[in-house]
Amino acid sequence: MTKDVDGLGGLILEVFRLNGTLIAQGDQKVAPFGLSSARWQVMGGVCRSASALTVSQLARETGASRQAVQRIVNALVSDGLLAMADNPGDKRAQLVTVTPAGRHVYAQADAVRRDWLSDVAGRLGTEEVAHARKTLEKLRDLLAGGT
Repeated sequence: MTKDVDGLGGLILEVFRLNGTLIAQGDQKVAPFGLSSARWQVMGGVCRSASALTVSQLARETGASRQAVQRIVNALVSDGLLAMADNPGDKRAQLVTVTPAGRHVYAQADAVRRDWLSDVAGRLGTEEVAHARKTLEKLRDLLAGGT
């Protein structure tokens, strides 16, 4: 196997660029709903979960630091989009839940996301998307020390 260090470095740089583009585009798409990409990501973690999560669990789900997620959760609670609930399994770690207003805002943002991604997906082939996803998952696992 040939070691393509420069090629891998270029891929990683492109992932950084893509991340910046996704954040900028996401911010633009959800701004009308009073969200940012970061708030949208946390809302998505709460809304997609089958059960309420703690801030630490949300941080693992979103790939963000616990402190960053806590700040975002606090802001979303202040905005009335999320709420905190007692956790019967751990009195120190409350559960994050979505309010009806939060579910409504997230549904609006998700509709925009689906339209946006439908447009982009229409320009990429299914196999191309699957291959890219598999490659990025493998890279993430390798960098995280997995196999």
